[in-house]
Amino acid sequence: MKKELNVSALQSGTVIDHIPANALFKVINVLKLDRLEDVTITFGTNLDSKRLGKKGIIKLSEVFFEESDINKIALFAPNAILNIIRDYEVVEKQSITMPQEITGIVKCQNPVCVTNHEHVVPRYDVLNVSPTVLRCKYCEKITEGDDIKLLDL
Repeated sequence: MKKELNVSALQSGTVIDHIPANALFKVINVLKLDRLEDVTITFGTNLDSKRLGKKGIIKLSEVFFEESDINKIALFAPNAILNIIRDYEVVEKQSITMPQEITGIVKCQNPVCVTNHEHVVPRYDVLNVSPTVLRCKYCEKITEGDDIKLLDL
């Protein structure tokens, strides 16, 4: 007997699909989904995926993302897919793409970097997408993988 859990369809909102399973909670964190009120959020992790082996997925009712949020998702799930849902139908599929520059999201790991002592917004060049490798525009410190820490916003 095959057992399945059925999750209700979204009438309107966003599904973030094809998140690497080990990045799901990083995406939840970076989007501050725990702070959303009156929003139905469903997520699953370690789901079977032909493309990734194991994947994560997030469904958000009545939530649509701005470009700055999509850039945050790209840091941890650069190959994820956004599905925009309206009236229970997928009206748009958007592949996440890493921008060439990341601004105001990541903290520089160099303790003497000007961004850690002055009111200067951190800016990074993206050197590699998967795995993510960033270079600070001010001190040229390379930051990658688990060393990528978000700013406290």
